[in-house]
Amino acid sequence: MTTTCVILDIGGVLEITPETGWVQRWEQRLELPPGTVNRRLGDVWRAGSLGSISEREVHEQVAARLRLDAPQVEAFMADLWTEYLGTPNDELISCVRDLRGRCRLGILSNSFVGARERETSLYHFDELVEQIVYSHETGIGKPDPRAFEAACAGLGVRPEDCLFIDDVAVNIEAARAVGMKGHLFQDNVRTIARIARHVNTAVLM
Repeated sequence: MTTTCVILDIGGVLEITPETGWVQRWEQRLELPPGTVNRRLGDVWRAGSLGSISEREVHEQVAARLRLDAPQVEAFMADLWTEYLGTPNDELISCVRDLRGRCRLGILSNSFVGARERETSLYHFDELVEQIVYSHETGIGKPDPRAFEAACAGLGVRPEDCLFIDDVAVNIEAARAVGMKGHLFQDNVRTIARIARHVNTAVLM
């Protein structure tokens, strides 16, 4: 008997995260050429996504590299988190909630230091699924195959029994390369139908 599993991404899937233009607004406010913020902070963003820097150190680097005072840093980071966290995809979250007890459930997310605390507080993803694998906690991000292998191992399931859902095509390709089934998220209708086929097919087997 197989153990059916569904593993989902967060941003762009369980969270609706359109671009807010916050970086461009800060560049205009600080009279910086377009692209300056990401050029100056690119390595900080990468370090934060792999957990090799703390939130405090992120704040310190933002202050130093953009020459911001403490209130400005707080406002800058608040804008970052507003876009990062977006709003909940309630329809898909409800679908996943209804799957509890019918299959194993997990989350695999390329994240940023501080994400778990904020997403737990706002969206209670820790109550929605059995396991959340964050890149800033493991130091491994998608599409590295080790990220998918860790998610499956943590749930005690075989990759071939898992459906992975993400809004980034290269991550779907990487999941399939390790043996998982993959679905590129484009909308709730197709995604919920794909989940149903995966779970129902396993029940019939």
